[in-house]
Amino acid sequence: MSFPITRHRRLRRSAALRSMVRETQLTVNDFIYPLFVTVGNDVKEEIPSMPGVYHFSMDRLQEEIEKVVASGIQSILLFGVPATKDAVASSAYDHNGIVQEATRAIKSWAPQLVIVADTCLCQFTDHGHCGVVHHDDETGAAEVDNDSSLALLVKTAISQAEAGADIIAPSNMMDGFVSAIREGLDEAGFEMVPVMSYSVKYASAYYGPFREAAHSTPQFGDRKTYQMDPANVREALREAESDVLEGADMLMVKPALAYLDVLRMLKEHFDLPVVAYNVSAEYSMVKAAAANGWIDERAVVLETLTGMKRAGADIIITYHALDAARWLKGE
Repeated sequence: MSFPITRHRRLRRSAALRSMVRETQLTVNDFIYPLFVTVGNDVKEEIPSMPGVYHFSMDRLQEEIEKVVASGIQSILLFGVPATKDAVASSAYDHNGIVQEATRAIKSWAPQLVIVADTCLCQFTDHGHCGVVHHDDETGAAEVDNDSSLALLVKTAISQAEAGADIIAPSNMMDGFVSAIREGLDEAGFEMVPVMSYSVKYASAYYGPFREAAHSTPQFGDRKTYQMDPANVREALREAESDVLEGADMLMVKPALAYLDVLRMLKEHFDLPVVAYNVSAEYSMVKAAAANGWIDERAVVLETLTGMKRAGADIIITYHALDAARWLKGE
């Protein structure tokens, strides 16, 4: 058939019609809300580069958790900013570490909330890298040692599960990290705790505001020897396939917005849930433009999140979650 018999606009004539034929539905159940917990008392400190995102001390965290529960969001992603850091990230796997303490508290306040624990070492090392750094005595060159780092990541994952974390989310990009953590969790009796792997994590310029939030900027060099080259896509398939074979339960692409093609590829190749991380700079750019009156923040955020879901994301980690949940209710 051809025009005028076929008129595509027929199904766009009203909001009700558009809603009836809408292919992609964005709901509050799609969101995971990241939270930054820090030491101290009476701390609710806005992160300068991320308006609306805060560091919370334990005594101020409950009020935010109550907002999350009231919004209908079912899951949070916990990041910790510890009191002390050292070369081997000992506060990451401390029984009384900041993430472990926050996890136990949140479980007492809102046991139904799904807690995802970010499992990495960068926030807890004094050098800011995601693993153990070895220095060559002759050349002085520094390199992140893959296999030594795995042992500490396993300890961290087990301590997080012991504290009550529902999902372990390793973000370190060490080779074999899913296999090591899966084996460690199983041996410790946590065989039912799923692993949400940061399977495809690029060495991205979009992480800048997060590094301010997590106090995790590398003190030397960069993370390009373990995070992925932004120019590569076939490599992403290899990374994800390794994680599937090693026992991952969910696969993540980070960042999301510049890598929607990668999201789609993982969705088409694997039958595991795919997670998109709507990262800090993606959030901050929208906030900056909205503050200048250049964009409609609500419309841009909902369109962006819908685009991520349309590209293949089953779950979206986003700092916009509280606002988006409110907007989806029509508020």
